[in-house]
Amino acid sequence: MSTEYTPARATDESPSVVGAARESYQSARPAMESEDGRSIGQILGDVTKDVSTLMRQEVALAKAEARQSATQAGKGIGMFVGAGVAGLLFLSFLSVWAWWELGAQIGRSWSAIIVAVVWAIIAAILFAVGRSEMKRIRGLPTTTETLGKVPNALKGQEEENR
Repeated sequence: MSTEYTPARATDESPSVVGAARESYQSARPAMESEDGRSIGQILGDVTKDVSTLMRQEVALAKAEARQSATQAGKGIGMFVGAGVAGLLFLSFLSVWAWWELGAQIGRSWSAIIVAVVWAIIAAILFAVGRSEMKRIRGLPTTTETLGKVPNALKGQEEENR
């Protein structure tokens, strides 16, 4: 008989405590580790890191798109302002021309009053149309409605939203 200690193998015919422990460990191993040997904690850490990276990339993309849109909108607004100034100058010269031509026929004082009244009528019409358009603005009704449903959805009470 030898005094050397040799643990029993899992393939031995006689079950031993060490063999049973090995079998138990090997059968539980796939539940605690992935195929590549990572633990559940490592996998969850990787998922969290990937989601965080994805969110940062989405925010960066949104910033870049917003910056590009804002630049294009700024150029467009600048063009509208230029067109508005040019239109204002055109209307000013047109008004002076109308005043001068009417003044040659009926007198400068009366022609100035007539041109001023025409512009007052145009201003009143534009004001009335603008006011009616402003009354039609409803804001963000769909967004307001869906945001109101979020607290119940987070609590798991979606049926209260219906």
